[in-house]
Amino acid sequence: MVDHDLLVPYGWTEAVSARYSSMIEDGCVPARVIRMDRSECDVATPNGLARARCPRSDSEVSGLCTGDWVTVDATSAVRRLLPRRSAIVRSSVSGRSQGQVLAANVDTVLICTAADGDVDLGRIERMLALAWESNAQPIVLLTKADAADDLPLDEVRAVAPGAAVLEVSANTGSGLDVLTAMLDGTVALLGPSGAGKSTLANALLGAEIFATNPVRDADKKGRHTTVHRELRPLPGGGTLIDTPGLRGIGLWDATEGIEKTFSDIESLAARCRFGDCAHRGEPGCAVREAIDSGELTQRRLDSYDKLARENEWMRARTDKRLQAERQRAWRDITKQHRKMFRERNSRR
Repeated sequence: MVDHDLLVPYGWTEAVSARYSSMIEDGCVPARVIRMDRSECDVATPNGLARARCPRSDSEVSGLCTGDWVTVDATSAVRRLLPRRSAIVRSSVSGRSQGQVLAANVDTVLICTAADGDVDLGRIERMLALAWESNAQPIVLLTKADAADDLPLDEVRAVAPGAAVLEVSANTGSGLDVLTAMLDGTVALLGPSGAGKSTLANALLGAEIFATNPVRDADKKGRHTTVHRELRPLPGGGTLIDTPGLRGIGLWDATEGIEKTFSDIESLAARCRFGDCAHRGEPGCAVREAIDSGELTQRRLDSYDKLARENEWMRARTDKRLQAERQRAWRDITKQHRKMFRERNSRR
């Protein structure tokens, strides 16, 4: 009988055991991916930490990511990717029609934004859409609170319905006790370079595990210090995944994530007179009324429209039916333009 005690610090629980035990092949043991390299990965197994060989990229088991549960055989080869409970997925930076998994089996997503610079509300909304779509619970963190002249907590809370918003400082420890009490299961850190993710990770881990670098004084932008996604056990239970800074955060089939991120606009839109209201001046538009009264900002509506259009475009690239509908619509538009030009020329 396999003893799973050494797996417990890496997230093995009774619930995980009940989910995966029947899927483990004879001669294999369950393992969790701690860190990925090109053809190998570091894994936590019932026998301790090990180095495992990854399957070929063209095999059925491909696209492994930090946080995945897998099975490993006696030769230290990954044999099977076990079903993911959740996954943070963005569109591939290569531009190909496939998603890139940033972290798997995540319960809590910490969205980090440095409070000592310009707080980009649109970027926070974009990361919230990714987090909600992953089935994890997001928490928005204004990091480096000790170095900030002003903390826009109210503005950030207004764009993060359903998510807690906290100010924290890894340097002074301010807010860390509240944050630690809110952490659940596997926690992933998301944010741009310079947001203080690795410094915060070290503070939560209670040790200098991850390398850190100061940001540039000129523009407060960070340098890519973390280059791998890496999972570590938290002292109080649970696990933490530190991730490299995100330059681009393209959405990948994030319809539900957008709806949750903009639940305030979705609620207002449900009260519009017309079901297909575009919120561009139609009579009885509850969204426009909210903007006119100051309840909603035009910036937030513009952000909602932008992410919805981007998500629809990405879905059309991967969904053949949506792609065909989109092409059909463009053909109809083209036909109408040609007809209009022919009629105009015939009148001359």
